[in-house]
Amino acid sequence: MLSLPITFEAVIIPLLLSLKVAGLATVIATILGVFMAWCAAKYDFWGKEILDAVLTLPVVLPPTVLGYYLLVLLGRRGPIGAWLEAHFDINLIFTWQGAVIAASIVAFPLVYKSSRSSFEGVSRQFEDASRVLGKTELQVFCMITLPLAFRGILAGAMLAFARALGEFGATLMVAGSLPGRTQTLSIAVYEAVQAGHDQIANFLVIVTSIVCIAVLLASNYFLRPKYRLG
Repeated sequence: MLSLPITFEAVIIPLLLSLKVAGLATVIATILGVFMAWCAAKYDFWGKEILDAVLTLPVVLPPTVLGYYLLVLLGRRGPIGAWLEAHFDINLIFTWQGAVIAASIVAFPLVYKSSRSSFEGVSRQFEDASRVLGKTELQVFCMITLPLAFRGILAGAMLAFARALGEFGATLMVAGSLPGRTQTLSIAVYEAVQAGHDQIANFLVIVTSIVCIAVLLASNYFLRPKYRLG
């Protein structure tokens, strides 16, 4: 086993890249997840549960399978990848932007399921009362529905961030492991273990664990009830 010194490039760069990827992925997953959850909670249509199963599929799919799907879609010969390259000269494979897309898809179901449950728990009486008072649908959503469902949405976003931060399989297949460009913390740990750099691997594991624990403690702090009865 090799014992290499712990350097700035070996720890801080993967950490900052992981935070950037997880942060952007959480924003994307939250926006799309809240919108889809609101539609699923508000409207009844044929195939609703099938759509729900498809949207939740990344939770149960092996990450490598999900990564393969993304490669097929986003690769230069894929329908999306070929279109992006032909019209905008954009290639998402082996880029940090591709890592963001992979992490967003993996994190999306956590926001979607939590938000849908929260929206379905909002009493229609409050919403109907607001409409009677002349509020528009946008005002009803912003003033009634969203505040009442906010705790569930926040919980889903927190879990999505933690999930995106630790994403490995799909990210590795789509973005690869390019130091300083696409090598996130989880991938850096894998590469260090494969190379036999135990000192770096141990330190990266400790850093990753501290960050994840901090996220969970923050979620518990923000989600605990402000007021208690009794």
